[in-house]
Amino acid sequence: MNRTNMIIAAGVAAVFGAAHAEPASMLPASNPFAKPSTLSFGYPAFDKIKNEDYAPAFEEGMRQNAAEIEAIANNKKPATFDNTIVAMEKSGQLLSRVSSVFGNLSGANTNDTFKALERELSPKLAAHSDAIRLNGKLYARIKSLYEQRDKLHLDAESKYLLERYHTDFVRAGAQLSDADKQKLKAMNAELAKLQTTFAQNVLEEANASALVVDSREELAGMPDKAIDAAAAAAKAKGQDGKFLIPVVNTTGQANLAVLTNRAVREKLMALSLARGSHGGQFDNTQVVLSLAKLRAEKAALLGYPSYAAYALEDQTAHDPEAVNKMLSEFARPAVANAKKEGAEIQQVIDKEKGGFELAAQDWSFYSDKVRAERFNFDQNQLKPYFELNNVITNGVFYAANKVYGLTFKERKDLPVYDPDVRVWDVFDTNGKQLAIFIGDYYARSNKRGGAWMNAYVSQSSLMGTHPVVANHLNIPKPNPGEPTLLTYDELRTAFHEFGHALHGMFSNVKYPRFSGTRVPRDFVEFPSQVNEMWSVYPAVLANYAKHYQTGAPMPQELLDKVIASKKFNEGFRTTEYLAASILDQKWHQLGVSQMPGDVLTFEASALKSAGVDYAPVPPRYRTTYFSHVFSGGYSAGYYGYLWSEKLDADTVDWFNENGGMLRKNGDYFRKMLLSKGGTMDAMQMYRNFRGRDAKIEPLLERRGLTEK
Repeated sequence: MNRTNMIIAAGVAAVFGAAHAEPASMLPASNPFAKPSTLSFGYPAFDKIKNEDYAPAFEEGMRQNAAEIEAIANNKKPATFDNTIVAMEKSGQLLSRVSSVFGNLSGANTNDTFKALERELSPKLAAHSDAIRLNGKLYARIKSLYEQRDKLHLDAESKYLLERYHTDFVRAGAQLSDADKQKLKAMNAELAKLQTTFAQNVLEEANASALVVDSREELAGMPDKAIDAAAAAAKAKGQDGKFLIPVVNTTGQANLAVLTNRAVREKLMALSLARGSHGGQFDNTQVVLSLAKLRAEKAALLGYPSYAAYALEDQTAHDPEAVNKMLSEFARPAVANAKKEGAEIQQVIDKEKGGFELAAQDWSFYSDKVRAERFNFDQNQLKPYFELNNVITNGVFYAANKVYGLTFKERKDLPVYDPDVRVWDVFDTNGKQLAIFIGDYYARSNKRGGAWMNAYVSQSSLMGTHPVVANHLNIPKPNPGEPTLLTYDELRTAFHEFGHALHGMFSNVKYPRFSGTRVPRDFVEFPSQVNEMWSVYPAVLANYAKHYQTGAPMPQELLDKVIASKKFNEGFRTTEYLAASILDQKWHQLGVSQMPGDVLTFEASALKSAGVDYAPVPPRYRTTYFSHVFSGGYSAGYYGYLWSEKLDADTVDWFNENGGMLRKNGDYFRKMLLSKGGTMDAMQMYRNFRGRDAKIEPLLERRGLTEK
């Protein structure tokens, strides 16, 4: 999944602009943020940045930006597009620079200093944003321009920018009374603190919830090398002689597919499900209740019946009713499919005389057996053909070359924040450098879970900046000298996240506000999901799916089985996703007077009322570790993956109808969608590309939800 940067950097860059000639600085010249990086494309000088550099850079960045905004707001000259809107787009160079690095690394490479500073900064940055968005004089200038926008002779992108600024300020509370503005500022500061607390609790709880067992025998089914790694992990934690299995951020855990000891599987699943809700230092139940209540109060102050109503108004879905309709339409067939799949699994359990009813900890283990029986292969047969470097260079990059004409050259001279991070220059079809791409693929204890893309530098012709974008995955790092072999899901994720990277790299906009992935949340996953199609495209597979030892291509017979099994387990996959999406909506559609007293009771009731309370398939994320919505940018927006997949499936049909992997198709998709960022209404952009609205049938067919 994308996480299209859910942390500090994204909001700061969107509000405060990007690089331009900045005001005189009180920051010492020795601070690496004092001036723009002199490295290629403004690539961060990671080797020069120290923990102690961030706080003074933030302090000075906010001071400078506040001064710039005051100068714009108090300008004695009448408001013009250039002296108000463009001036705001150009403001905040230092703040944007430090925020992008700190915000990105706080997710990818955090430490205790980062965590403390993050807690300190989050309310300060919220207050700084409020000081801009709630500035009455500044809003008066924006409003005056907005009211005469049709007479200003602006080009389409500039006019849309003015309209977006007006919308952004109104939604931020610019029209509130002074007393209500003060209430809103206090709410935003508290929300920022709570969101930071939630995120840090999730990371700490994941580390604290690792499964520890006493013997190798308990880990039967895991490869010997993986067991050796578990022994090393336990030793590193001071538990020599034991074995430690870390917990990843989703409810499901990869090792559940291979562990033969049911009691150990049960313990691992229980640890995963209990995260953040069993008391202790990292419990998130009270944080959730406080967040939900405060968000509802903020929405009410701004004139909305719920936080979901507020959040969705600015998305392509527009309102909770549209989202509820989609989720409910999918829930019945998805759960019905999941129950059919569960019945097949139960047959295998009974055939083996297991003597137990299917439970959540059993699904992965036995669904692989069903897959093996039905298609005569299991997932482990694929892994030798999915070696990480081969997947990236001969799969992900190869597809980008064939579809878009891109070429890649790895660089070893640029500094990185971790030795495993890799860097490539990206060249366009004309041979001119387009971007720098950073690949951070391995899991670390100081890296948040999941997978995401972010931008260190965003493209803007106004600023003369070019993209520096990064992909992050959480692939377990093998022992030294051993190959990194991916699961099928990890393979898809690599292509998915690179779809986000392409969205950032192909950006061809004037204003920073519209750069790359700065589109509605329920549209942002669309380009990344489209890019997944190339992961199993025959020409691409033939180029990368080769045995890591022998170089032999994946047998056609095995490939055919992979394709044939694509709809396998879709009931499970759709149901676990829908359950999480429904939880997100249930929490955020609450009014101020509807707040529950207990998180887990509310969660159970919400799942049951929506018809997705099928115990063997728990939500992909339970409330107390649902970072997307309680600490990230997906609040009331987790439905967006499915919403975007409708567009994705329809677009895959378009590629196939037009000859598939052809440069003319890639060039058209790039021109009509990937290059445009947020410069126009997202759904109109899609209509311009497709010639019509997206149809739902391709998605239903893909997910095996069509009526038979």
